[in-house]
Amino acid sequence: MRGASLLAVALALSACAGSGGDTAAPSSSAPLPTGLVLQVALTGGYTTPEELASRLPVVSVYGDGRVLTQGPQIEIWPAPALPNVQVHRVDEATVRDLVDRAVAAGVTGTGDLGEPPVADAPTTRFTLVTAEGTTVRDVYALSETPADTLTAEQAGARDRLQGLVEELTAVDGEGEGYRPQTVAAVVRPYSGGDPELPQPDVAWPGPELPGSPLGAGLTCVSATGQQAADVLAAAASANALTPWVAADGSRWSIAFRPVLPHETGCADLAG
Repeated sequence: MRGASLLAVALALSACAGSGGDTAAPSSSAPLPTGLVLQVALTGGYTTPEELASRLPVVSVYGDGRVLTQGPQIEIWPAPALPNVQVHRVDEATVRDLVDRAVAAGVTGTGDLGEPPVADAPTTRFTLVTAEGTTVRDVYALSETPADTLTAEQAGARDRLQGLVEELTAVDGEGEGYRPQTVAAVVRPYSGGDPELPQPDVAWPGPELPGSPLGAGLTCVSATGQQAADVLAAAASANALTPWVAADGSRWSIAFRPVLPHETGCADLAG
């Protein structure tokens, strides 16, 4: 998101402040956190354990003006091993406007959002960090819930939160590729892959596999520094079916998860 685009969104929507939440907006004079300020992420839902563990947030906004989003992904199979994470940069005024927009949309609210009769949908998690503290609001089946199963008040509250998601993801132009300092690898034993799409083995250049347990038969390792650079270089030409071969000859399937600026490694994965 370019600064002008985000700023236009924030200003245009600031007129509805107070309509979606029941908490006042943070003081505009309060200092912004230096780290994460606003994030939208998906948790749970019916998908694979690897996807649950390695799934990236939809958007993350930082106090220094960085906005991290998921960029376009080429539609081929097997998919590239590395996700396309883009960094956009905005100014301080825009970050403050986005905080106000999140409050207006109801991120700090506690109103009734209903109990959707929907199975296996993901939960949309909103996180807002200000000088007053951290607010987390979870909304189950935000975009999957039929409107006729909700009251007008519940539907309106959900519409405001869905509108926030849509505005935050309305990317105007491409940013620059995100180069993480740390990359996490979600690991499981290689099961043989697709016999119709054989893939060449690639030597694993990162930390010793298989790493620490994540549950559901998965493990995780985090590479930093030169190891992270080596892993990213090797993964750049790999794909989702690549068999990774450890020093002892064992073979593994790996889903890569770039670690975001406010995270440290495997402990931050959704699991």
